[in-house]
Amino acid sequence: MTFQESSPIFLGMVLAMFLANGVQWFMYRERIYAIYTIYTLVWAAYFNVNHYALSYNIANFYKLLLSYSGYILYLELAKLFLNLRDRPHLLRAVKWVQWAMVFYCVTKTYVYLFTDFWQTPLHQILLQPVRFSLVAIGAYIVVTFIRSKDMVARFFVAGTAALLLNHSVALALLLRDPALQLQALSWKHPDFWIQSGVVLDLIFFALGISYRHRRESVRQALVLEREREQRHREQLEANLTLQQLKQEKTEAQMRALQSQINPHFLFNSLNTLSSLIEDSPQQAEDFVNELSSVYRYLLRSNEHELTTLGIEMSFIESYFHLLRTRFGNSVDLHIDISPADLEALLPPLTLQLLLENAVKHNIILPDHPLTIRIRTTEDRQLVMENNLQRKKLRVESNGVGLSNIAVKYRLLNQPAPIIEERDGWFRVTLPLLMPQPVAMTRRD
Repeated sequence: MTFQESSPIFLGMVLAMFLANGVQWFMYRERIYAIYTIYTLVWAAYFNVNHYALSYNIANFYKLLLSYSGYILYLELAKLFLNLRDRPHLLRAVKWVQWAMVFYCVTKTYVYLFTDFWQTPLHQILLQPVRFSLVAIGAYIVVTFIRSKDMVARFFVAGTAALLLNHSVALALLLRDPALQLQALSWKHPDFWIQSGVVLDLIFFALGISYRHRRESVRQALVLEREREQRHREQLEANLTLQQLKQEKTEAQMRALQSQINPHFLFNSLNTLSSLIEDSPQQAEDFVNELSSVYRYLLRSNEHELTTLGIEMSFIESYFHLLRTRFGNSVDLHIDISPADLEALLPPLTLQLLLENAVKHNIILPDHPLTIRIRTTEDRQLVMENNLQRKKLRVESNGVGLSNIAVKYRLLNQPAPIIEERDGWFRVTLPLLMPQPVAMTRRD
């Protein structure tokens, strides 16, 4: 097969790669695709020059511009494939070589178009150092990057090696016979080897670009995945922080509510003690002992958000002893609590507030005794009720009692207490909470 017959095959291969890469350039809009597309187009045009009936100097002029444009673009691709930004010295050297090629093309254009120097033997002699320089540049790149661990660089080195090998064969043929005959056998024509090297070079470059794009896509996917995980982690941390803030706010509100009880209870107790000191000193002494025991519980109650019904009832019995000391048989307490409910939970001092509320708003006299009942139901509800016998004079209230209890249950995300009057009884129904070990953890 002659060179003239085989050349269209190479041209078709290069045009196919040009079209395929042009589509990728249109899709991805990356600089490397743009350079590679122009690179393939330049070589396609170079392959086509031999098929036109042009004078020797004009044909060589076109081949000069096309081939050196290809070499300049090749070095531009080298910057991207080999990531020469990390090698500033080599990057500067490549730029100098590119400008030297531009200067060489300008000089040779003048020689081919405006002088007869290209016909002299000296011109042929001067061409050889330039050709060997091109081979040397390719050899330097191969030697420098042949051991690179970067697969993209390896594809570039493989393409350069193929181009270098075939150009070396073409150079040897040119030294043997500078005249180019289209009818010569393919393997005897220098351009056949140049075309073979270019096609292999383009193939390796295309593989390198594809691998580079795939690697970049994987890297971007990993980056997006890490960013998504980071956002998810930040969201979880933000939610956790929000929950902690809500919990701290709830605890602060609970402590504030509980701190309101102590001064109120102490004020009422001191009033009671004041009356007992004058009327019954012994009872006053007993009252002080009971008061210290009760107040000790009040101080400890601030350490917990919840307490068991059993502990609360023990406190209520001590507290009611103070009320019995003050009011005698004018106040009566009936307790009917299932033993199974003693481990249920409720906010501390809830029953104390209800007892205090009942005493504050109702008449307590020997002929009008105040009866208080505390019981539990089968559906784990705590009921505290007292007979209604309201005082005629309105009692001043600071709003601590029932509203305090309602706020506590709301902060605990529990149903609000049910407050009702029925058949002469004032009744408050409270939900009991299921025991949870963390609920009794002490707050530091």
